[in-house]
Amino acid sequence: MTETEILSILREFLWGAAIMATPLLASALLVGLVVGLLQALTAIQEMTLTFVPKLAVMLFVFFITAGFMARMAINLFDNIVIPVIAGP
Repeated sequence: MTETEILSILREFLWGAAIMATPLLASALLVGLVVGLLQALTAIQEMTLTFVPKLAVMLFVFFITAGFMARMAINLFDNIVIPVIAGP
């Protein structure tokens, strides 16, 4: 296995991880913005007020997108790892 093939495999896995993490990160960003806006408007500065809604929404989004993430991980494994293990 050459250096180019190894870097290509690593790039594929990193892109797959980024795509799988996008729904969770986007939901955390949106909830953080909404909660931050509410805190700025009401002058309530409570730390748990930012943490609990983010956690709840991220769990909800994770359960919705878990099938997509699992299919993507399986596809990455089937398309990249299995051919590498099987060899030429």
